[in-house]
Formats: sequence, structure tokens, C-alpha cells
Amino acid sequence: MFAIIKTGGKQIKVQSGDEIYVEKLEIEEGKKVTFDEVLMIDGTVGSPLIKGATVTGTVVKQGKGKKLRVVRYHPKKNVNKVYGHRQPYTKVKIDAISLSGAKSTTDSTAPKADVAPKTTAAPKTTAAPKTTAAPKTTAAPKTTAAKAATPKAKPESKTEE
Repeated sequence: MFAIIKTGGKQIKVQSGDEIYVEKLEIEEGKKVTFDEVLMIDGTVGSPLIKGATVTGTVVKQGKGKKLRVVRYHPKKNVNKVYGHRQPYTKVKIDAISLSGAKSTTDSTAPKADVAPKTTAAPKTTAAPKTTAAPKTTAAPKTTAAKAATPKAKPESKTEE
């Protein structure tokens, strides 16, 4: 059974037992991680996601990738600068793939811890009906005195006669 998940802006094809490298996740080593954005499971394609489908895994390691050289160069300006960059990553071992809450037939070594069910919120009380305010009277339109049109003075011509 395989699945295509979306994490860190990438789409990754995974199977049970695979070890994948993903963008850094803020989870400690040895902890469980759940990927909820599942795009496809064994030919079942979501639109765009499959509702209720999850892929669970265990964080194996946090690390940094190989150093990349980044060169800043401006011709004729005597600017030559070399920087190094190491992209952080998280290595995850895929444990199980589930479709709509049903477990797949994978060899999951550690059982999941029981999760307390979510409590439902108390029903909202209806708000008291609003009292209608007295209708506002519209103000009389303002009358402004019309300005007398004054002709503008013509500029003198710059040519000599």
C-alpha cells in the first residue's frame, strides 16, 4: 500500500517502512508524527485531499543537509562573496497508512496511545431580540451660497510687439 502525502511544500510517495527526509518539523526524536494532507492512496485520488486519511510515522533524526555554496558576484564591482547554507531536515520512518480511520495491513510495532474524545461545546444561547430604535429623521440638505463666477485674468503674452 502506498500513499502520496504533502508536507513542506512537496509531494512525497511513501510506503509503510520507508524512511523519508522532509522539511524540518518541530518534533523531538522518537515522537510520533501524523500527516493529514494525503493526496492519494492506492489509486484513490482525493479532490484535492482524501478526507479522514492519515499517514503516521516516527521521527528518527533531526539534522542538516550537505553544505551548499552560494556565490554573490557583481562584475566590474570587485564584489565576490561566498556563503554556505545547510538546509535543516527531519528524517521520518513511516509506520502506518490509514484510509478514513481504518488501519492498513502494515506491521505497526507500537500501538497508538488512546486519545481522549473531544468534548462537544455547550449549545449557544440565543441572543435576545434587538429592540428597534426610533427611525432617524433625515437632516435637511445644507444650502450653500453660490459663489459668483469671477473671470480669471489672462496671462500677458511674452512676445514683444
